[in-house]
Amino acid sequence: MNKHITVLDGGTGRELRRIGAPFQQPEWSALALLEGPQFVSRVHEAYIKAGADVITTNSYAVVPFHIGNERFAARGAELASLAGRLARGAADAASRKVKVAGSLPPICGSYRAEWFDPGFARPILSTLIEALRPSVDLWLAETLSSTEEALLVREVVGKDGLPLWLSFTLRDDKAALQEDPALRSGQTVREAVDVAIQLGAEALLFNCSQPEVMGAAIKVASKNLRGLKLGVYANAFSLQSEVQANEQLHDIRADLTPELYLNWIKDWIAAGADIVGGCCGIGPEHIEAIRASLRLSPS
Repeated sequence: MNKHITVLDGGTGRELRRIGAPFQQPEWSALALLEGPQFVSRVHEAYIKAGADVITTNSYAVVPFHIGNERFAARGAELASLAGRLARGAADAASRKVKVAGSLPPICGSYRAEWFDPGFARPILSTLIEALRPSVDLWLAETLSSTEEALLVREVVGKDGLPLWLSFTLRDDKAALQEDPALRSGQTVREAVDVAIQLGAEALLFNCSQPEVMGAAIKVASKNLRGLKLGVYANAFSLQSEVQANEQLHDIRADLTPELYLNWIKDWIAAGADIVGGCCGIGPEHIEAIRASLRLSPS
């Protein structure tokens, strides 16, 4: 490889479920923080062993949508802090440099740009950020459906010296496969690039969408980056309708084996991506295949 590639981890929730961690709706991956934090450590360790350069805190579901308003008010900061410390502990125990990304989820619901309410989201996001900040090396605001969500993240994060990565989810319904790539809000990829630059982000990524829509977004974004790093980490969900990402357990595709997912990774790198990994349904075996087949030495 002629350029440095950063390898991310894969999905946390599905991997927790696969290894037998406490896992159910509505708590999703947050249930392991409540009832079995050792499973969260096991997932982080598995991704590090597979070759990830960056692991992501298990804080995506530490929001009222998953754990309820009362529980978030009572324990949200505690659970987010625990998520940060578990990731930090796994990274620090590694035999090589591994960074920790603080996951900042879409507070008002995955895939639903129309539900975004900055007044509701701001204090929740602030709680997550303050609890995670001591443990993370960078911020990963992920599965954002609109640029407005990104603007709020920058407002609340402020200028704390940590790199900001903004990751948007793309339309991937059947109609979207035949159209120009767009965020789930309908905003264009070019608008996402412009906002990421305006906000001083270090990287622009696309995640939690099907592999089939990622390449076109990477190609559009790569023409306008002006110094931004570019990343992608797809999910393995079956074709999505307009529902929330974690509203129910979606079927996982059988055609995204590590070998086949690697073909997508190679295409994305050729199109301009320099950060790659996986989202829901992409596991340690996929990350190991990326590391091995691209002949990348862990950073």
